[in-house]
Amino acid sequence: MSEYIEHDKAGVSVGVVEKKFYTFAEPPDKLLLENGNNLGPVTLAYETYGTLNPEKTNAILVLHALSGDSHAAGYYSKEDPKPGWWDIMVGPGKGIDTDKYFVVCSNIIGGCMGSTGPSSINPKTGEPYGFDFPVVTIGDMVKAQKVLIDHLGITKLLSVIGGSIGGMQALEWSVRYPERIVSAIPLATTTRHSALSIAFNEVARQAIMSDPNWNKGDYYFGENPDLGLAVARMIGHITYLSDESMRRKFGRRLQGKDNFSFDFGADFQIESYLRYQGNKFVDRFDANSFLYITRASDYFDLEKQHGEGSIVKAFSRTNVKFLVVSFTSDWLYPTYQSKEMVKAMKKNGLDVSFCEIKAECGHDAFLMPIERLSNLVQGFLKGVYEE
Repeated sequence: MSEYIEHDKAGVSVGVVEKKFYTFAEPPDKLLLENGNNLGPVTLAYETYGTLNPEKTNAILVLHALSGDSHAAGYYSKEDPKPGWWDIMVGPGKGIDTDKYFVVCSNIIGGCMGSTGPSSINPKTGEPYGFDFPVVTIGDMVKAQKVLIDHLGITKLLSVIGGSIGGMQALEWSVRYPERIVSAIPLATTTRHSALSIAFNEVARQAIMSDPNWNKGDYYFGENPDLGLAVARMIGHITYLSDESMRRKFGRRLQGKDNFSFDFGADFQIESYLRYQGNKFVDRFDANSFLYITRASDYFDLEKQHGEGSIVKAFSRTNVKFLVVSFTSDWLYPTYQSKEMVKAMKKNGLDVSFCEIKAECGHDAFLMPIERLSNLVQGFLKGVYEE
């Protein structure tokens, strides 16, 4: 068991954790992708928290969003200043209680945090894949996760849970492998991107590909397209917030000055904040991975891929129990999209609970310390586990 660490704002942490790696799909048994290409070998970076019970019935798979990774909770050392991205939800006594459940979180393929992606070495050339990396889908990501779950000896997951792109993966799990999961908790997500979401992703991708350093994806031995990636992150970050949250946090307040500078520096606090977020992002994320993951999210279309154009037919493929959660200020994946999937689930007679949580922080609300969300998740999991 990990040594518990007290965390000032989030209570008790799972403690010091270790990133692990699992490699599979060694040639000639490569992973068949939805576009018809084969990929191998494939490595998934993952972490686990809690203890798998002897019956192996308490396993939960946590699925991360665009900029997330396998480090969902805990610290890499006692000196580590920052815990995992969902430490507020995953841990002893928290919404996903690691005293009770065995939690797995893996970095998706196409990522850049230890799993195989564009920055990984192409065994054919001995150099990074770059833009030779095949385009992957949400389905491919889930297919790879299933291999990892098989490797861990888990025949059936108690639940799969994720927000945003992680929520897409949860939905994909529910219709692709319904026999392998008991329940799913998609948060702040959709069954397919709207034109608005695709448009924002395309502008962000163009920011990267317009950077002279991008070099058609072949930049690993030169200057990185940091400017383009920073702008892409700034664009994305705007969609994660809300008008109300930006008004309250920044308004039209100036950054460290009493009047306009009459140049194009960061006069406003919101400008300074977005530049900071963009510059911080380039230090930890690969530009090509940003392109691949956003493309995968744009391609995701549950009704087309699993329901022949019908969302009701898509959910006829599953019998899992659902908890669907949306947030009032999420304009990237607004509540009407969650209600559409809930309606389709109910038409199939599925056991589904739905809650729209009042929150002013926008799409990123599922990552914030909201007591109601934690209680919902905790109560839902308790019910599923006891059943």
